[in-house]
Amino acid sequence: MTKFSQKLLSWYHSRKRPMPWRGERDPYKIWLSEVMLQQTQVETVVPYYEKWLKKFPTPQHVAQASEDEVLKMWEGLGYYARGRNFYEACRDVVRTYGGKVPDDSDSFAKLKGVGPYTVAAVQSIAFGRPLPAIDGNVKRVVSRLLTLKKPPSQSLSEIELFLKENISKEEPGNFNQAMMDLGATLCRSERPACSTCPVSSFCEAFKKDEVGTFPIPERRPSRPHYRIAIGIVWRGDKILVTRRPSKGLLGGLWEFPGGKIEKGESAKECVVREIQEEVGLDVKAGNSVGVIRHAYTHFSIEMEGIPCQYVSGRPKALGCDAWRWIFWEEISSLAFPKANHKLFPLLQKTNPFSNSNNIIL
Repeated sequence: MTKFSQKLLSWYHSRKRPMPWRGERDPYKIWLSEVMLQQTQVETVVPYYEKWLKKFPTPQHVAQASEDEVLKMWEGLGYYARGRNFYEACRDVVRTYGGKVPDDSDSFAKLKGVGPYTVAAVQSIAFGRPLPAIDGNVKRVVSRLLTLKKPPSQSLSEIELFLKENISKEEPGNFNQAMMDLGATLCRSERPACSTCPVSSFCEAFKKDEVGTFPIPERRPSRPHYRIAIGIVWRGDKILVTRRPSKGLLGGLWEFPGGKIEKGESAKECVVREIQEEVGLDVKAGNSVGVIRHAYTHFSIEMEGIPCQYVSGRPKALGCDAWRWIFWEEISSLAFPKANHKLFPLLQKTNPFSNSNNIIL
């Protein structure tokens, strides 16, 4: 064990953050926590983690569920591909490995959605494999320790080499968690607490008083902004919802049909066109209920809700994966994107069109 590793682990054992998965030996639970923690803060993950394990305590319970059930449990956590991939991977664990998470890196890496970081984190914590786990926090810490002259994405070989040379062979899981804790609590991107850092004596940026210079920023493209219109289609006492294709952004989630407002197009014209293209229905657009704003990782939107009256046609899954007519109360049983949830309070819960037909196709 290097002196760097000794100091880091000594600090970690006395200052590690309490989390429900800390000290856990079940590889399924460790794996779940690592998947949920990707690009998501600890305080957000904890209630989802605990709620998930009450419903799905083993990979077998996940494998026996439907995709709708899994996505409903994931609703609000974001980055839904993680939930879909975890679902498929658990099914594979049951089919191929008898319900036991593989204890070798190569087999584990073949599971859906399992990348290098997840392999290293789970295999080191659950099985003691000396594999360095490299996340955003770790990249920042090592960039400062070594004063790397290029952004982290261009310095991965140097970062990995440093970690491989210093990772504790006796406690690789604790070493990885300590590096992540260090970045999250002390070696923060803003206002780093260098005076209390246990490894500041090894940090070149600290020695040179250049901590604020590192890591070298990544070049990021500008984030586009889109105007979206969605239609709340009423026929009798029911409304129409559609399911997004499993692959792609928000895959497998339910939503109200709609899409991007084209240049020179009004929100009403957009929903009439989009509903025809998506499910083959003719509708009459009513008055807007308002606009909500929502930011995704790579773009942002303004979404306008338009109540619509069914006119004619039989729904077909043309631009969606599936469709349903549901009562308003059934919305709570389906997984919807967060942007749709922001719109829910603005919507009327009963049919606003007095001449609607009560027959449902």
